[in-house]
Amino acid sequence: MKRFYRTTFVLLLFALVSFNYPPKKKTDPDFIAIQNRWVDSVFNSLSPKERLAQLFMVAAYSNKDAKHAKEIKDLITNYKIGGLIWMQGGPVRQGKLANYYQSISKTPLLYSIDGEWGLAMRLDSTPRYPKQMTLGAIQNDSLIYQMGRQIARECKRMGIHVNFAPVADVNNNPLNPVIGMRSFGENKYNVAQKAYMYMQGLQDEHVMANGKHFPGHGDTDSDSHKTLPYINHSRERLDTLELYPFQYLFDKGLASVMVAHLNIPSLDTTKDLASTLSPNVVNDLLKTKMAYKGLIFTDALNMKGVAKFYVPGEVDVKALLAGNDVLLFSGDVGKAMDEIALVIKDGKITQEEIDERCKKILKAKYWCGLNNTQEIVTRNLAKELNTKQSDDLNDKLAEASITLLKNTNNFLPLKGTDSLRILEVSIGVEEQNTLGNTLKNYAYVEHLGLSHDAKPSIIALALERIKESDIVVLQVNKATLKAENNYGVGDQTLKLIDSISKIKPTILVMMTNPYLLNKISSIANFKAVMVAYEYLPSLLRASANAIMGNIRVNGKLPVSTNHFKSGTGLVMESSIKNENVRREIFMNKKFGAVDSIALSGIREKAYPGCEIVALKDGQIIYQKSFGKFTYSPDSKAVDNGTLYDLASLTKIAASSLALMKLRSEGNFDYTKTLGSYLPYLKDTDKENIIIEDVLSHQAGLQAWIPFYLRTIQKDGDYKPGVYSKTKSEDYPTEVAKNLYVFKGFNDSIYNRVIKSKVQNPGKYLYSDIGYYFMQQIIEQQSQKKLNEYVADIYTKVGIGLTYLPLKYFSKTQIAPTENDEKFRKQIIQGYVHDPGAALLGGVAGHAGLFGNALDVAKLMQLYLNKGELNGVRVLDSNVVKEFTTCRFCPGNRRGLCFEKPEADTKKDSPVVQECSLDSYGHSGFTGTFAWADPKNNLVVVFLSNRVYPNADENKLAKMGIRGNIHKAFYDALKK
Repeated sequence: MKRFYRTTFVLLLFALVSFNYPPKKKTDPDFIAIQNRWVDSVFNSLSPKERLAQLFMVAAYSNKDAKHAKEIKDLITNYKIGGLIWMQGGPVRQGKLANYYQSISKTPLLYSIDGEWGLAMRLDSTPRYPKQMTLGAIQNDSLIYQMGRQIARECKRMGIHVNFAPVADVNNNPLNPVIGMRSFGENKYNVAQKAYMYMQGLQDEHVMANGKHFPGHGDTDSDSHKTLPYINHSRERLDTLELYPFQYLFDKGLASVMVAHLNIPSLDTTKDLASTLSPNVVNDLLKTKMAYKGLIFTDALNMKGVAKFYVPGEVDVKALLAGNDVLLFSGDVGKAMDEIALVIKDGKITQEEIDERCKKILKAKYWCGLNNTQEIVTRNLAKELNTKQSDDLNDKLAEASITLLKNTNNFLPLKGTDSLRILEVSIGVEEQNTLGNTLKNYAYVEHLGLSHDAKPSIIALALERIKESDIVVLQVNKATLKAENNYGVGDQTLKLIDSISKIKPTILVMMTNPYLLNKISSIANFKAVMVAYEYLPSLLRASANAIMGNIRVNGKLPVSTNHFKSGTGLVMESSIKNENVRREIFMNKKFGAVDSIALSGIREKAYPGCEIVALKDGQIIYQKSFGKFTYSPDSKAVDNGTLYDLASLTKIAASSLALMKLRSEGNFDYTKTLGSYLPYLKDTDKENIIIEDVLSHQAGLQAWIPFYLRTIQKDGDYKPGVYSKTKSEDYPTEVAKNLYVFKGFNDSIYNRVIKSKVQNPGKYLYSDIGYYFMQQIIEQQSQKKLNEYVADIYTKVGIGLTYLPLKYFSKTQIAPTENDEKFRKQIIQGYVHDPGAALLGGVAGHAGLFGNALDVAKLMQLYLNKGELNGVRVLDSNVVKEFTTCRFCPGNRRGLCFEKPEADTKKDSPVVQECSLDSYGHSGFTGTFAWADPKNNLVVVFLSNRVYPNADENKLAKMGIRGNIHKAFYDALKK
């Protein structure tokens, strides 16, 4: 016990210092001591029958028809009932009805709600907070106090005076069908302390808290909504366990309590008598022995726990005689009042006792502010309920509750993710969710969704994909709160979970009731086991951030399972430094102009979707995605993991990288001629072209060649024999889905390149043609395919760019480019957009690379670092300088492969004037842009699929989106 009091003192002291926590309350609730003229005046205005009516609280809905509204109106006007418990509906509808009902009531109505996890427990379009078992994992109880206050503010905005929360039940029965996740857990001290914090948060905003379900519903295996549960524990056990949190709350000033429908022989031996109807429980135990003086509510009197044994009217009489103050959810108010009138006449209860309870209710109404007219303003109601404060608080609660139960050899946080193929598997919810999307902010992650009843053929395909991955993040969700039927998770799912852990290193994330762990046969093969308790966006996001080491993890399991005891929880420190947090705050505040520009492009249909990343001093200061894959309303939203066709960024991200690598190793010299590397050019006009001229676009090569036109007839059909729908030895090269070009077409392409005209050498003319030669030089000098050679470099420094993305990623992760009606006659998604690169099989020196903006930004940072990234050097610093420096200024501003700013202010420049002349980068036909500025240590990357559905109109260029965004970063950094 000493340890408990020390712990409690520390927690309360922390709350006091951090949040101006109030001094200790008196034993009695605040409203009990009220002596007020308004209370006396209202009481004196009521007839004895109307005083009795104040004890009734009936259920009202805002999603039912006019007939229901009339029934409530009649109860208010005919019987003068005291209050309503609001059930299902919507905030605006309820607000209007609440105003109306108050306007017709002689005495202000006391409004209540079951809002254990906020208004969302009953009302749509309102904030939803975690359930109490999730909160039970939190070690900083002041967060629960904050939640109580926030929920109270939202209740007050809805005109609600009583919130039937917190649940003070100690849940120590895994099979409990009705409490479970609604409890803070199995430790009575943890339950008591957290219930107190929740209670105090509500009552500090003058919303009455309600402790339930007295004397303790935590150790039952039946549901009082459906039957009468029996609890056979001794009185000593009840005193030391179940009753402990309630006494703790009573001593702290709990405003109200709810009595449960339980049959407890150690308290009352009457057969089939619920505790709600037992004078031994309510009058003797609760009011006398435990000295509780607050408002006492029955649990709903229409529940089977009492309604199964007593008819409406009779059950109300018994509840009243037992000592309850408020009769909740009466099945028949008129009949109940008639029956109660008879027992008053018979002397079983006096009018004085009724008056005393009525006056207690009026005091509570006064404390809640009902002495003044309360009107719910419905204008902007949804907006004022769903605030940034509630979102931020939900994130804090979620992060604080994440519980790490196993972490073999510090497997988490994940490290070196850029070289790993991560598969996020969701069992339950098939579509990609916030967990997967958040992981994509930090690594390439593929998604696989399976239902709990997936067909064997689907599971077989899934297992094949899992075998191809390096790491599996396995989230289990869409479980039920109740223990029956394995919480809604079938045996097939449980076997699959076990199988996956044996195939690949697996991180198990339970977005479910932690008791589901009891159904998992073994956790031995999992590298890490994490419990996130519920399927909420905030918890999904927190889970992903925990996996990546971006938050501190210190949650403790609130209940015991077969594998872990209550209180288990590993501490994992965040790997994010304060500087990163500062930059995140800076990012959110300073770059609103970037958001506006990006959204304007989507609004004007310059592109369906885009991603923007900016790095300053090597740190991410901005990373956001906007829009969808296509303009269709039903289209998938892009995210930070979406891959884009980089188009001509391939020149600096693949060809240039490869050439710099070869030069760093002494295997390439750009001062040599094409013919010195490619002997087949002997006796052609390409033989003596200096490679430096090719890379700076002044070799006289023509801009591009539409190779595909020679494969198409005038009527638009393919020429016979050129293509096949299936791959074969004669048709080995894949051009697009179900489209293969004949063997030897590569030779045809190079023959045309060789025969292409050379005009005006020494004059700048941007050209793709030279990069066909660069690919051959790279592959010859490295003895590897271009895609393989650059992949080796990317892997060393943790960059996820790739050719041929469909080999490694699902189509659903790749933004579509053009609906190609002229050449490939299909939507191009995952295949290179450039026709020439497509006819080469998707790998070319000038196009073919795919990636997201963060990985492009990492590559640009590698160049800013002069060939080094993540502590790994892959390029000689002098070589990087050679390639990124203007080679033939002032006549030609180009570097080797790289575009440069225009020094002459009278001429057009590819970038804004704020860029230093030392800066460099490139843009691409599909709507891409990457730029690095060494002087300002700034990298800006913009990726989009602006050519969807076609490339006919370049609104992106006309609107100057890329330049405006680039300038917005410079403007923000100046500020």
